[in-house]
Amino acid sequence: MESKKEFFLECYKLGIIKFGRFTLKSGIESPFYVDLRPLASDPKILKNLANYLLEMLPLDNFDLICGVPYAALPMATAMSLESYIPLIIKRKEAKSYGTKKLIEGIYQKDQNCLLVEDVITSGKSLVETIAEVEQEDLKVSDIVVVLDREQGGKQLLESKGYRVHTLFNISEVCEILQENGELSDEEVARIQDFLKGNHIQFEEEIRPSYEQKLQNAEHSVSKKLLEAALAKKSNLIASADVTTTQELLVLAEKVGPHIVALKTHIDIISDFEYEKTILPLKEIAAKHQFLLMEDRKFADIGNTQELQFTSGVFKITDWADFVTSQVIGGFESLDCFKNVGVVAIVGMSSKGTLTTASYREEALKVALSHPNVIGGVSQNKIPEDLLLFTPGVNLADSGDGKGQQYNTPEHVFTTLHTDFIIVGRGIYKSDDPEASAVTYKNEGWNAYIKSLEKKAIQN
Repeated sequence: MESKKEFFLECYKLGIIKFGRFTLKSGIESPFYVDLRPLASDPKILKNLANYLLEMLPLDNFDLICGVPYAALPMATAMSLESYIPLIIKRKEAKSYGTKKLIEGIYQKDQNCLLVEDVITSGKSLVETIAEVEQEDLKVSDIVVVLDREQGGKQLLESKGYRVHTLFNISEVCEILQENGELSDEEVARIQDFLKGNHIQFEEEIRPSYEQKLQNAEHSVSKKLLEAALAKKSNLIASADVTTTQELLVLAEKVGPHIVALKTHIDIISDFEYEKTILPLKEIAAKHQFLLMEDRKFADIGNTQELQFTSGVFKITDWADFVTSQVIGGFESLDCFKNVGVVAIVGMSSKGTLTTASYREEALKVALSHPNVIGGVSQNKIPEDLLLFTPGVNLADSGDGKGQQYNTPEHVFTTLHTDFIIVGRGIYKSDDPEASAVTYKNEGWNAYIKSLEKKAIQN
């Protein structure tokens, strides 16, 4: 294989970079225009490009390869063929028919996916692509790019913890072309002046504070949760997945001062009696000023859900402040929850879950429009109009690699804009549940504050 410089000059003959005056999509006038799509028309060059890109990478790290549509798709395909790493295909938009999938191919939860991009400018398209790939419960740690325009995109992604590998940057390209007599000194100087004055800052969506959310909250339960968060400096919901009344009440008493809500699965209490289980639980909740969240995950027609909610031995309507419900039954199935808040199950983390991207999109439409819904359970970002409740948070998941940080408080608050973390085994299975609750309370609150500080820096 020829040298990197010789390889670029072969690519340049295909007209991949033009110099002059070009108005870009952003409206900025640029002295150069990059279009790498012609590379796909030369099989030898495409094959060599794939190998150059693969040489920069620790290939043992990746289970999948995905190209950012559309120019990078043939590059990713060639890399897959050369490396034998399976390829998945990301669509620009999900299909409106058939499976309605955004990501096509064979993949499994938690696999690490290498993203391939042709040109990086602001990094916006890559940030959006990463979010969509991660919504499919895949991990992204590395991105490989053919050409960096040196306008801030690489730095943005690296600031988020991603490793960005670039084959060429525009300064290097100009130097090669200048040495080869293709660019004059004046043209190179004009390009350098352009790069100095056109470092693009990609403005990310920034999270609102609890005070801002409280100001806009309409449902009484949303207001109570946000008020409790501010009063206690806590965004912690403890999950009480215990099986006896004694365990439930002891746990509630220990963690009560440090939580905004206690999440119950009341139907797993083996010795349940309303007077002996619920009445003292309500007293503890009132004493320590936390709400009760019954994680019933209702999933039936409206009439049946109403009976499950109001009748039977549990009488959930009499004591729960808010409940969880699937939205599979549609908008009207949620009408029965009149005196509580509803947290919609938007997405699930279990292996093989059917809550695909298209399902989550439809579920959010219901959640956003129904007056009883206060938020959603999800491991993905949702609209800021809803409160986001993120389960599976555990400090034991922290680590050096990006793939080991998905459920830490810092990740869920900074990246997902979580409002409340739900912690189960990290507290109730701890040798000292109260001490663990204090730890998670402090870690969660500090992560929330850090996410606001990031907003202040950006502003």
